[in-house]
Amino acid sequence: MAKHRFSRRGFTRRNNLIGLTAALAAAAGTTTVAVASSATGPAAANDVPQLSTAQAEALTAARIDRRDLGSRDLSRVDLSLAAAQKTAVANANKQHADQVAAAATLTQRRALALAAAKAAAAKKAADNAKALAAAKAEAVAKAAAIAKQAAIAKQAEAAKQAAVVAAAPKIVLPTTGYHLTARFNQAGGRWAHNHTGLDFAAPMGTPVRSVMAGEVIQADWEGAYGRQVKVRHADGTVTSYSHMSEFDVSVGDSVQAGSMVGRIGMTGNTTGPHVHFEVLPGGGSPIDPEPWLREHGLNP
Repeated sequence: MAKHRFSRRGFTRRNNLIGLTAALAAAAGTTTVAVASSATGPAAANDVPQLSTAQAEALTAARIDRRDLGSRDLSRVDLSLAAAQKTAVANANKQHADQVAAAATLTQRRALALAAAKAAAAKKAADNAKALAAAKAEAVAKAAAIAKQAAIAKQAEAAKQAAVVAAAPKIVLPTTGYHLTARFNQAGGRWAHNHTGLDFAAPMGTPVRSVMAGEVIQADWEGAYGRQVKVRHADGTVTSYSHMSEFDVSVGDSVQAGSMVGRIGMTGNTTGPHVHFEVLPGGGSPIDPEPWLREHGLNP
């Protein structure tokens, strides 16, 4: 193994010696330099020719040229590497700048999209609020119109009722289709004492009416008077209707002149269908109904 390593080193030295000898020959202006080509090993080192001063200087200059050439080559490599590195750095910087620009563009697009979404949401909310306000205003206007129509209808109904009341008679006779069968203070065996009212005889079921507007204060069976209704009028006068077959009012009802309070009957102490009508000023003792009716414009 050692022998092989030595042989390789000797071979390398020999090749280097050949190169140096050729360089010296070129420097000295000679074309041939004798070199022992077959010598190997330690003995071959003794065969190297001795160099003159000129040859040594030429050898040194050759070495310097080779070194300078190597330095220039190395400088070129360094410059090439520096240029490549500079290019790589420039490319990296450009790539980074492109990435930053792309990120900025993406951020700007997202900001614009977010702003557009917010604007759309705000517009939608404003539109909804506007529509809600319009619907509310419409509902308020509709309710006001309905209330106004109701008020107008109520006023019209009130006016109609007022017209009816105004047109209605202030006083009427207690029934129709009648004939008088007994008068006030008339004596007779049918009564315990003299007669206290007017008897209006009419067919069974003929309506009996309140002579004036007032409030019903009695609607009940009253002994010999049978079914009896009493109405108090505005001036305190009470009118009484007896012997009716039925009631059409109840205590507390309000009636107008001509309102039906019952029907002709024969209840109580009576010999035929009629209504016994009485007038009681202030609700006290009865008076003669005929003068009272005439004072109010009626002639029974």
